Amino acid sequence: MSPDNQNQDDIFANIPKNDAQPKAKVEPTLAASLPKAGTKVTSSQNAESSEDSSMHSRGEKSLRALWTITAIISMTVNIVVIAVLIFFLQNYSESVKTFELPPEIGVDTPKDLLQGLYDNFQLMDEAHIVTDIVVEDTIPVQFDLPLNQATTVTLSEAVTINGAYVVINTATININAPATVTLPAGTNLPIVLDLVVPVDTTIPIKLNVPVDIALEETDLDAPFVNLKEVVRPLYCLVDPDAKTMGGEAICP
Repeated sequence: MSPDNQNQDDIFANIPKNDAQPKAKVEPTLAASLPKAGTKVTSSQNAESSEDSSMHSRGEKSLRALWTITAIISMTVNIVVIAVLIFFLQNYSESVKTFELPPEIGVDTPKDLLQGLYDNFQLMDEAHIVTDIVVEDTIPVQFDLPLNQATTVTLSEAVTINGAYVVINTATININAPATVTLPAGTNLPIVLDLVVPVDTTIPIKLNVPVDIALEETDLDAPFVNLKEVVRPLYCLVDPDAKTMGGEAICP
């Protein structure tokens, strides 16, 4: 080994070595923090204890104030509710005292009411609508009218017939020749009408049409029957021996 390496080993050998293990860190406990008997308490510790006591006293005061306010509010609400109930009870008792049934309402009023409803629904179901319906309208008319009939017509004015053949035989005159004949106005001529007449016109009409409609044969029958069925349970509850207007039992 060279002298330089030997000197270097001697330098490292002279450095002190710490073979001891590191000590565990110990947390201070509450017992360690408390002063031991016979030791004096410093002013800082007295200040901390006084601050803790003042904080506790403030919390208690706040809770007491909150409790007092809550109790006052609860008592106020209860007083108001009791006053309102007393007011309503007084008004209700006064209204009950002053309320009286009219003389026309008696013990049989519910029965009479249901009977009237049931009977009237039955009458409505059996009713008829009887009336006259006036029909006013204009009817168009189009057709061909054939005519073949003998009739007599009267000339309204003089009529001249050219190329007529005249035969006149008298004691003094004997004529048998063509001639022109003039028929005076007012002459009656028997003729035969044989023709087809087209008819195209309108005819106004006004008719009174009698009508008799049974409601049980219309769509109103179902509502009337349903109304009777609605009233029937209440009617039977009030009067189990209820009967129709025809004497039939209503309740099963």
